[in-house]
Amino acid sequence: MATHIKNQPILVPRQEHCISRKNISKAALKVMYRLLDAGFTAFLVGGSVRDLLVGIQPKDFDVATNAHPNQIKQLFNRQARIIGKRFRLVHVQFGPEIIEVSTFRGQHPVDDESTMSEHASISDTGQILRDNIFGSIEDDALRRDFTINALYYTVDNFVIHDYVGGMSDLNKKRIRLIGDPNLRYREDPVRLLRAIRFAAKLGFNLDSATAKPIKNQADLLYSVPTARLFDETLKLLLSDCSFTTFKQLIDYQLFEKIFPKTHPLLFKGDHAKYNYDFVVAALKNTENRLKSGKTVTPVFLFAVMLWPCVIESIRKSLPNEQPLMSHLHRSVTQELFAQHQVTTIPRRISKGVREIWEM
Repeated sequence: MATHIKNQPILVPRQEHCISRKNISKAALKVMYRLLDAGFTAFLVGGSVRDLLVGIQPKDFDVATNAHPNQIKQLFNRQARIIGKRFRLVHVQFGPEIIEVSTFRGQHPVDDESTMSEHASISDTGQILRDNIFGSIEDDALRRDFTINALYYTVDNFVIHDYVGGMSDLNKKRIRLIGDPNLRYREDPVRLLRAIRFAAKLGFNLDSATAKPIKNQADLLYSVPTARLFDETLKLLLSDCSFTTFKQLIDYQLFEKIFPKTHPLLFKGDHAKYNYDFVVAALKNTENRLKSGKTVTPVFLFAVMLWPCVIESIRKSLPNEQPLMSHLHRSVTQELFAQHQVTTIPRRISKGVREIWEM
């Protein structure tokens, strides 16, 4: 089901929603009020609005405005830093907290090649490589991924602006892409993973049109930069719903794109049941630690996910006369290198993984 912009947004007044300024970070409030005082518009947008509406305290607060990056930088001076090439954003820092401020994004003028080359770029497969065309709040709403992430809250009058039916989908506990799902997944294949992550995190269901293309579009993940895929993997599996997320990744044939050597070892061979149970136990342990306020580390996550690969590699090489530790060192290097080609593993992580395995 395609999502069309409304001529006028649905306005949800203060008395009809649960968002309160006491649950919004002081830094985000300072950013919005300073933008408003300077004559710009300013909205809290994205995951923070969504989470506040469902009773989750957000970890991050993002602000959208009609001010351009250079204007934002000038307004906040040394507290602001323009970042990004693919998407130009401004990070505004108050103490240890950073508020990400974005300018409303516009639609791509497909008939103007000079504008496209200067401000935006799209690959042959439809993936957005650079997107710095600015527009109105209505344009910006259509450019966002899911309806529940396209709700705009302003401290000007404490009203929520809903252009794409996000409030209705929140109430129906539904994850729905804005626009044509096939096109939107091609624009940014990470949306395949985000759909699963939000469904698991919120306990929502995927809209049928949003869910239908996922398996057929799964190969698009091969075009995602490996460093970005690493970051998304951490968001997926280092959470208090990691087991639910894992099951949905398996069901939608996405897990095999992230851990291609691990996946078959969970379902085929003499040791499949042990491997599967081992991974599940680790994910449930991660969930329990986070729910009880304890810390988790990506070192442990990757050590668990790749351990079946290391053991399988050692088994295949055991007839060789070399000492067991030689087999281990060779297998560790081999499996870390193979995974690094899919999801970049920073050296600080791979070093810790090696230490766990060697113990």
